[in-house]
Amino acid sequence: MPADTLPLCGIGDEAGAPAAVQTGALNELGWPLIELRSVDGVALADLDDAAFAELAGSVRAAGLGVHCVDSRIANWARPVTGDFDEDLHELDILAERCATLGTRYVRVMSYPNDGLSPGAWRAVVLRRMAILTERAERAGLVLLHENCAGWAGASADRMLQLLRYVDSPALRLVFDTGNGPAYGYRAYDLLPQLTPWIEHVQIKDAVVEGDEIRYTLPGHGECRVLDCLRHLIDRGYTGALSIEPHVKVRPHESATAGDDETRAAFVACGRALEELLARIGKVTV
Repeated sequence: MPADTLPLCGIGDEAGAPAAVQTGALNELGWPLIELRSVDGVALADLDDAAFAELAGSVRAAGLGVHCVDSRIANWARPVTGDFDEDLHELDILAERCATLGTRYVRVMSYPNDGLSPGAWRAVVLRRMAILTERAERAGLVLLHENCAGWAGASADRMLQLLRYVDSPALRLVFDTGNGPAYGYRAYDLLPQLTPWIEHVQIKDAVVEGDEIRYTLPGHGECRVLDCLRHLIDRGYTGALSIEPHVKVRPHESATAGDDETRAAFVACGRALEELLARIGKVTV
C-alpha cells in the first residue's frame, strides 16, 4: 500500500440491518473493508451457524474484507458484576468466526461499574481483561479496547494502566473520535498518550446541544476529527479508519430509521471522511 494511502472501513449495521444493505453501502463508497457488529438486529456471536455462513458468503460475494468485529464483551450492557462466563463464551464463538472471516481484531470495552468501590471495580476489570486477553492470544486474536463504556473508557491514564497490567500484544486500542460528548471528555485530549497503542480508529462526530447530543457528518461537529486525523497520520498511523456515524441509526440503542435513509446517511458520512483526508493529502481506498 502506498505511504499516502489509508484503508477505509465502516461498521456495517450503521448503514442498515440486512447484510445486503451493509455490504451494498460499502460497495457504493468503493471501500475495501467492513466492520461487523450485527445483522438483522442479531449480534454476530448470536447468529446461528446457517445465518453466519450466509453473512460470510455475502461479505465474500461483495468483495469485502472484514477488518474488525465488534463484540459485547465488557460493554455498556455488561457491568462489572455480570456473569463473566458470558464474555468468555462470546470470545470463544468469535474466535472461530474471526478465523472464517479472516480478521484478528475484536472490539471490547472495560465493564461499567455496578456498585463496587473504585478499588474493587479496578481489580475486577484488570483481572477479567487479563484472562480475556490470554484467551484471545491463544486464539490468535487481538482485543481492541475502545474509549467508550467501562473503567478505562474515558481516561487515558486508566487505559495505560490496563495495557501495562495485562502487558500483552493481544491487547491494544481502538480510538473513537466521537465518544467524548456522551462520556464527558474530549477525545482529542487523550491522543498524545494513547497513540502508540492505537491499532484501529472509528470515526464519528457530534455536537452538544443542551442536554442532548446530536451526531453529525465527520468534520461538522465539535470532536476535532480533522485534528485527530492529522495527529494520528503525522505520527505514522497506517491502520484502517472506520465510520460509525450514529447519524440516523444507533443499533445498540434501538435508534433506527429506514434502510434507504440510513444507508444514504452512512454514505454521506463516508464522503465527508474522504473530504477530510483529502484536505491533509491522504489517498483513500
